[in-house]
Amino acid sequence: MLHDNKERCESFAEYVIETGATVRACANHFGISKSTVHKDLTTKLRYINKNLYEQVRIILALNKSERHLRGGEATKRKYKSKRGE
Repeated sequence: MLHDNKERCESFAEYVIETGATVRACANHFGISKSTVHKDLTTKLRYINKNLYEQVRIILALNKSERHLRGGEATKRKYKSKRGE
């Protein structure tokens, strides 16, 4: 388990940068709440490691711009499975 704030923030950032993961996917991977991951990546990381923060900020902005597409796909799968296709 990651106890040190600095270590935890940097681990989250490295994971997001390597995988392009969403905040929710990162939270699931580390077994921690998405609120904690979001706070660490968007607030605390800025003061801990500016370089990682800038890289993460770009990925989070991209994920945010694509979220409506992921939501549409999830809805499509949901109704497709209800129809038995």
